[in-house]
Amino acid sequence: MKLYKFSLLIVLLGSSAFAQTQKFTMAEAVNGLRTNLAVKNISQFSWSGDGKSYIQAVKGGYLVTDLKTNKQDTLVSLTQLKRNLADNTLKAVPQIKFISNSRGYFNSAGKMTWIEKSGNDWKIKDQITIDENASDLKLFGDSQTFAFTVKNNLFVNKNGKTIAVTNDTDENILNGASNVHRNEFGIDTGIFPAPNSESVAFYRMDQTMVADYPIIDWSVTPAVNHNIKYPMAGQTSHQVTLGVFNIKNQSTTFLKIEGEKDQYLTAVTWSPDSKYIFVGVLNRGQNHLTMNQYDAATGNFVKTLFEETSDKYVEPQHPLTFFPNSNTDFIWQSQRTGYNHLFHYSLEKGLIAQITKGDWLVTDILGFNEKKKEIYFASTKETPLEKHLYRINWTNFKMQRLDNADGIHTGILSSDGNHLYDIYSNATTPRVASIINTNSLKSNTILTAENPLKNYQRPEIKDVVLKADDGTPLYGKIILPTNFDASKKYPVIVYLYNGPHLQLITNSFPASGNLWYEYMAQNGYIIFTMDGRGSANRGLKFEQAVFRNLGTTEMNDQMKGVDYLKSLPYVDSERMGIHGWSFGGFMTTSFMLRHPEVFKVGVAGGPVIDWSMYEIMYGERYMDTPQENPQGYAKASLLDKVQNLKGKLLMIHGAQDDVVVWQHSVKFIKSAVDNGVQVDYFVYPGHPHNVIGKDRVHLMQKVTDYFDLYLKK
Repeated sequence: MKLYKFSLLIVLLGSSAFAQTQKFTMAEAVNGLRTNLAVKNISQFSWSGDGKSYIQAVKGGYLVTDLKTNKQDTLVSLTQLKRNLADNTLKAVPQIKFISNSRGYFNSAGKMTWIEKSGNDWKIKDQITIDENASDLKLFGDSQTFAFTVKNNLFVNKNGKTIAVTNDTDENILNGASNVHRNEFGIDTGIFPAPNSESVAFYRMDQTMVADYPIIDWSVTPAVNHNIKYPMAGQTSHQVTLGVFNIKNQSTTFLKIEGEKDQYLTAVTWSPDSKYIFVGVLNRGQNHLTMNQYDAATGNFVKTLFEETSDKYVEPQHPLTFFPNSNTDFIWQSQRTGYNHLFHYSLEKGLIAQITKGDWLVTDILGFNEKKKEIYFASTKETPLEKHLYRINWTNFKMQRLDNADGIHTGILSSDGNHLYDIYSNATTPRVASIINTNSLKSNTILTAENPLKNYQRPEIKDVVLKADDGTPLYGKIILPTNFDASKKYPVIVYLYNGPHLQLITNSFPASGNLWYEYMAQNGYIIFTMDGRGSANRGLKFEQAVFRNLGTTEMNDQMKGVDYLKSLPYVDSERMGIHGWSFGGFMTTSFMLRHPEVFKVGVAGGPVIDWSMYEIMYGERYMDTPQENPQGYAKASLLDKVQNLKGKLLMIHGAQDDVVVWQHSVKFIKSAVDNGVQVDYFVYPGHPHNVIGKDRVHLMQKVTDYFDLYLKK
């Protein structure tokens, strides 16, 4: 018997050891968390209209779960839909938006389809064919009227009848498009339905004055040029106006917005009674915001509610959020105190109160509990590395945290504010989803996902906190090679971005932040990554430290990371590499040229090489115009610094990149040739700014091979 137990122990230990030694394939390292190593999730979670149940998508249909009894039932199945669809074109369950537990709609195969429960079955209530080129589809509050764009024009469908809102023949005048101001200022739509569904406001973007920029399609012979409009820093920008279409009268009125023709129109918001439209009017210099009220029927200016100014920049990111059942009181999210916070305004009385305060920022408003006068929101109050869920009373400002686990939390609040869906992960927790009763604060866990990486050889990951030259804490991570031996010296790769609106270091799953880092650790590399000043979620002082001098403060901070790495006895300071994409590609190239003695090897993807060739909205916010800041642009430009290169540099670009246009790296290569400097270069035909899908495996294999060739030996 003892022998049997000993044998069993050997088998168990052996299988455990074997399970822990599995290595990632490159495909798993790149796309695994979206494919075979995906963390289990609750798909398409939504609350029912009455807040008493929740809905989720499952294979073959949708389930509804009663909150009181936890009883689950099939809400609708693919079989039911196929049985009642005359053309029977559905191959899989469409993404259904449920208006209630007995009504819903979906857009599939060029048709808008409304379904309604009839007894135990679902019937097709209505079905409308949409133009096959339709995009930007937006359903109105009545759940029946919808708007969409076809090419550059806007259309509305009401009661099955399609109405042309605009009829511009010039393709460079876009109506209702979602890419206004190149999606800066939180803009993700160009269509704004009135709450009463009787009118729709829309952006009209005139790009005719902007220079053409060629994007070549190399997949056909001969190659074909597709011109885009790309407004570069300091050059002519597009001009945007806001129209209001009255569906009943089929007439359009444009808001009478004064100011520069190339100013920015942001934070577009209807009043709940559909009488007024509020627009954040931001000057091109981005240092003066005026929040104006306009009469929706006449387009006339009513009044200015408030203004915000800065010696650097003002960056509105959110529309107004009106309090429940109020046409006068709203929340404005502002960074005026240095961190994004909530401010209570009244149309009649102006500023009522600053609701949230502190050296932390609000990241999302989740909704309200009107009866209790509570606002629900997410914020970085505990630490910039995490996000938690809170509520605050808007009259006495009593604030309460609602979750109790470390990590990154996101929340969805029921319409009545009585239940909160909380989903989170942290370094060791792949995903947990719970329902919090906001009255009792009792939490019911509905999903605890298994760790899909449990059978893999995982590296040791250490959190690192360094200090910038002004004492600001900088958060980073060092990932040690698997089978780490402190007596050996290892090559190190610094992965960085360090630009605005992105944060690499958070307490989320996996702890490494990226399975490619772990793949490299399995293959004998140390990986280091850190968020320097300029990165997101640390407040304005942290972000604006890079103003007018992109690349300088960021490199000073990253050098603190380099100094830390060099202080470690197991880091081979002669074998240090650096890699980044987009802003990270700019940083990588900057390091290789402005600090050429530090890194032996660099791989720069989609890099900005000259900020005067980058888009106006982003570029001028952080750098002002080239005319206003010639020294800053000259210092950041890498075209005249290529002769400084000492190490090996691989530059990669997508041939159809319309964000950091291909010309950046082409001009860099020309400068390298002119200066007799050898640089390695690779292009991904058919890809825009990011290389995604199966080709990303090819990309990361190329990056890995380059480090193996020049850094590992």
